[in-house]
Amino acid sequence: MSSSPHRVAVLALPRALPMEVGMPFQVLVNRVGLPYDVELCGATAGPVPTSGGFPVVAQRGLEALEDARTVVVPAFRDHLEPLPPDVLDALRAAHARGARMVSICVGAFSLAQAGLLDGRRATTHWAFCDELAREFPAVDVDPDVLFVDEGDVVTSAGVAAGIDVCLHLVRTDHGAAVANEVARTVVAAPHRDGGQAQFIPRVAAPAVEAGLAATRAWALAHLAEPLTVADLARHAHVSERTFARAFVAETGTSPLRWLTAARVDRARELLETRDWGADRIASACGLGTATNLRLHFRRLLATTPADYRRTFTH
Repeated sequence: MSSSPHRVAVLALPRALPMEVGMPFQVLVNRVGLPYDVELCGATAGPVPTSGGFPVVAQRGLEALEDARTVVVPAFRDHLEPLPPDVLDALRAAHARGARMVSICVGAFSLAQAGLLDGRRATTHWAFCDELAREFPAVDVDPDVLFVDEGDVVTSAGVAAGIDVCLHLVRTDHGAAVANEVARTVVAAPHRDGGQAQFIPRVAAPAVEAGLAATRAWALAHLAEPLTVADLARHAHVSERTFARAFVAETGTSPLRWLTAARVDRARELLETRDWGADRIASACGLGTATNLRLHFRRLLATTPADYRRTFTH
């Protein structure tokens, strides 16, 4: 992990949502010791009104975006109102300089106003996706995902997805082992695939009395085994059909897709922390062979296990 600080500017716009303003600080500033220097800024330094009826105090104004490597814009109430020209100019300049631009929930509207989402796939809270698509037709709005990573621009859905996207930033910058350690410190799910559904209609969910968290935890402890949906359903004491429906209703993804993502995440940790060969890692995380490991890495991460290891082994 690099010792040089990674400057993160969290831009609180008027009537920002306090919970989402706090998410980058909660995830990126913690006892794991990540090299992030996270700073709250506003259109000007000083108090910024929030939707909670109390202000937060911005340490700096828009000049904070000039030396930030990552800029995060949390949700704010008046997202359909035009932003001041100096705010839009600062967002555009930060992006042009090479900063990674990140939005949480309707913070995506600020990036869209600045033109940073034109021609890109993006998301926001499911309840506002139609608005985003209507107001900014040049944006390819995806309402069915937790977050979208376009490399230099990352957008996420609302509330809990803000934690997911912050953990995704850690995983991107420092690898799965560090991100999973951070997740444990904030008591969050260690990895939710960005492609999971953000809106899950509960009316269609079958009744599974205690939920499936215990079965998912059991599966994570048995990834090396050739798990099937039948195995998972048996652990949950329900039929396969009921299990599959309940799993999608509870997580927004299918059991097999979830298992594959969990196995790839485990493989990432092993590549970072063990000097094992590809076949041993593939076996340990339930992917079978080195060929299968490379296939899933290419499909899910657009890289190879060898390149991933070179990036995150220091």
